[in-house]
Amino acid sequence: MIPDFNIYAGKRVLVTGHTGFKGAWLCEWLLSFGAEVHGLALPALKPSLFFALELERRMKHAIQDIRHLTELEETIRDLRPDFIFHLAAQALVRLSYREPVQTFATNTLGTGHLLEAVRRWNLPCTIVVVTTDKCYENDGRSHNFKESDPLGGHDPYSASKAAAEIVVASYRDSFFSHGADVALASARAGNVVGGGDWAEDRIVPDCIRALSAGKPIPVRNPHFTRPWQHVLEPLGGYLLLGAKLEQARQTKSAGEIARYAQAFNFGPEPDANRSVRDLVEEVLRHWPGSWEQIPQEKHLKEAPLLSLDIAKAKESLGWRPRWDFPQTIAQTVSWYRDYFARSQKNPSSSMIDFTQKQIGAYTKNL
Repeated sequence: MIPDFNIYAGKRVLVTGHTGFKGAWLCEWLLSFGAEVHGLALPALKPSLFFALELERRMKHAIQDIRHLTELEETIRDLRPDFIFHLAAQALVRLSYREPVQTFATNTLGTGHLLEAVRRWNLPCTIVVVTTDKCYENDGRSHNFKESDPLGGHDPYSASKAAAEIVVASYRDSFFSHGADVALASARAGNVVGGGDWAEDRIVPDCIRALSAGKPIPVRNPHFTRPWQHVLEPLGGYLLLGAKLEQARQTKSAGEIARYAQAFNFGPEPDANRSVRDLVEEVLRHWPGSWEQIPQEKHLKEAPLLSLDIAKAKESLGWRPRWDFPQTIAQTVSWYRDYFARSQKNPSSSMIDFTQKQIGAYTKNL
C-alpha cells in the first residue's frame, strides 16, 4: 500500500453506487486499507460483483435513491463521513435515450442532492465526484481532451455528466471555496473494463455473455476507438486524489487545497486507445470464439473517437497508468474465466480471494 493510502485506515468512507461494478471494486480496495466502508445505492442486480464479493455482509450499506433529497440528507447527517466517493449514476448511453429524464435526475440532480446534504449539515469531509470522459464537447476530431476543454454532450448521458461537472464547480465556488471544511474534486475516467461487470450494452460484458453461451460476440461499432483501462487504474486515481485532498484539507493550506480541488482526467497511455475490434480480438486471444457485426440504431449518436490528456494527473498527483492494453484484457478475462470455473462447482462461490489477488498484483506496481 502506498503511503498516501494509509490515510483511509479507520476512517468512515461513504461510497455511493457501491452495488455497481466500479463501486464494488472500490469498496473491496477500501476494506483492504482498514477503512470503515459504508455504501448507499439502488439494489444490486444478479449476477453482480457486489454479491460475488459478499459485500452485503462485509460492509455497512443502505438501499437508497439519491434522487430523494430528504432521505439523503438524513443519511449524511447520521453517518458524518470523513470521505465521500460519489459513483452513483445511470451509466449507460443507450439507456439514457430510453430514459432521459431519469438519467438527468440521477446524474445531475442526484449530484446536487449529495453536495447539498453536505452543505446543509456543514460536515467537514473530502469529496470526490466521479463523472466521465464523455462530459466533453466532442466533435469527433482526433483530440486528447484536457480538463480545461469545453463541456457538453450530444446524448442525454453525456449531457447529464457535463451538467454534473458544472454542479460540482458551482458548489465548490459558491460554498466550499475555502476548502478547509469541505474539499471537493471531480474525476473523469474513460472506458473501464475488469472482472465482475455485467451491465447491458457494454462491450466486455457482451463478450463474456456471448462466449459463455457459445455464441458470436455482437459488435455494433468495430472501428470506434476508446481509452480502455482496467477498473483499478481510475480507482487508484480516485483514491490518490481523495488522499491528497484530505492531506491538504488537514493542513488548511489554501494553495494545496486549490491544487487538488479541481477536475482530473484518469485514462490510459495513448497506445491503449484502441478500437472496439482490437478489444474484441484481444478478448478472443484468451477465450476463443468469434464475433459478428450487428446494425447500429441510427438515432443513437456516439462519437467515433475519444481520448484523454492525463498530463495533469501525472504532474499534480504523481499518478500514472500501470497496466498496458494486453495486460488489462488478460486480467479482465482471467477474472471471468475463474468466476465461471468456480460457478460450475458451486453457483454461490465467492470471488473475494481472486479479486484481492488482482488488487495485490496491481498495487505492487504503485
